[in-house]
Amino acid sequence: MPLGRTENGEAVLNETNFPAGDIEEAEADWIFEIPNVFPFRGTTFITKSWANEKAANPALIGLPQQSKTSLSEAIARSQKDDELKNISLGSILELLPEPLLLALATTSTDENDLVHLAKMSCEFFYTSNTGHPAGLRYQTSHRNKPAPVIKNPELFEAVANNHYLPDAYKQVMVLRPGVQGGSEILGEWSDDTHQSHIFEYLRRNSYIPWGHFAANMSHNSVRYSIDSLSSNDLLGLRHLYYQRSYVRLAEQLNISINYSRQALSEADIENLRLEIAKEIKAPANEHSVFFDSTLWGWNFGFDYAPTHYRLHASHQQVHQQFALIPTRIPATKLVEPGATKDSDDFAPYNYGDLVTEFIAEYYRQTGKQFFDNYIRAIRANKRMDGRRDRENSLIVFEDENVLLFVPKAQTSQWELNLLTLDPIGNILEATSSVRKSIDQGILMAVKALTGLGAKMITSIELSKRFCSSEANQRLMYAFLPRLPESPGAFSEAQLRWINGHYPEDFANVCRQKLATMNLGDLS
Repeated sequence: MPLGRTENGEAVLNETNFPAGDIEEAEADWIFEIPNVFPFRGTTFITKSWANEKAANPALIGLPQQSKTSLSEAIARSQKDDELKNISLGSILELLPEPLLLALATTSTDENDLVHLAKMSCEFFYTSNTGHPAGLRYQTSHRNKPAPVIKNPELFEAVANNHYLPDAYKQVMVLRPGVQGGSEILGEWSDDTHQSHIFEYLRRNSYIPWGHFAANMSHNSVRYSIDSLSSNDLLGLRHLYYQRSYVRLAEQLNISINYSRQALSEADIENLRLEIAKEIKAPANEHSVFFDSTLWGWNFGFDYAPTHYRLHASHQQVHQQFALIPTRIPATKLVEPGATKDSDDFAPYNYGDLVTEFIAEYYRQTGKQFFDNYIRAIRANKRMDGRRDRENSLIVFEDENVLLFVPKAQTSQWELNLLTLDPIGNILEATSSVRKSIDQGILMAVKALTGLGAKMITSIELSKRFCSSEANQRLMYAFLPRLPESPGAFSEAQLRWINGHYPEDFANVCRQKLATMNLGDLS
């Protein structure tokens, strides 16, 4: 049937879709299949034609900057028409269906648009003539407690997470301590010189067993983009993670801590780490601590689709989460319908255990230490396409302690990994120097990814248990961006990761991006 007509009036037909006979493809496109170095992470597939295009022009690896979007300006332009002179932003917004309001709330770059949307989503009160809100209006909830008046929860979240919304509105909507709930603040880190301020919240009843902690940039240190995140901010965020983990371990081991209600100094933290590391290996304590591994993660970025699909973090503000995982916990067995009995205990899930199990099996089968071989393989890398006239290094950054690199089989299109060079498997084994290198590597990873246009990044830690006898495991971090049009589907559900560039070319553009940045010093 006809599909349309050309500019010359000739019919465009679809006869190629209906072949007269059998079809034979003379030369199918090459697909590289790369088993992940860690089998439990699946396999990556790279389409050669896509990757060759990026290899010829690595600048294609990147996302465009957000385009300017302003309903206010569009209305101002329309008011030049005599028939539309009385039109106003507020009157139009009141007419829009909710999906269009959500779309504008997440994509607008105009603070006038966003302030109007914020006022539609909730009720503010004002105490001066500055025009800035002093807080939210509250009403008594069904639980007989004060609750903010939120007229449209989805619109509220969408507009509050747009970094173009004026900070005065962000602060009263989502950033002030307590505005998002009653989670207690149990830790704090601040540096007035660098205008950096971080709160550590306790999440008592969370999706993580035994609860977790969250380190959030405060209301007076707003960081809605990685560009605004300083090396000092990262130092503070990680300081709270190390401090909380070490203090909790010391409590388990009955190690007395001489401290006030102030943050521990870096020297205090290092001394405490050394004492814990010594005590935890004592025969009386080995394998006896209840919590013996860490859980650390960071979701950065936010999006809300007009269809109400929410992507990624609960809010865009820099927000790291951490907890401790038990050694063993009791199990319950179903013996008959409605009846249970206590059973043997088991080790609760810890992602780093999968690494421990794999490298033990690797040694059993080969007699070699996996990470020694892995680091040698990274350094001796050859390009996927075999070409010698293009960049072949996977390494983005390294110092005497860590390696930041692109894994050969990326499990997201722009994955980066951070790896300790020496056999350091967790933060209890990491000296002050190593911790500084890790923190610097984390900052460089997220800066490189957002510099290329990534707006949502999941960062995770893979660590061994404190009491593990495995002496050769390395502490690892994976940085996993979520790119537009790549939400994950049936392939990803099977751990089949589809990619459109060679890992060597991605490492190259990351190095180039970092070379243009002033990252500061984590000293």
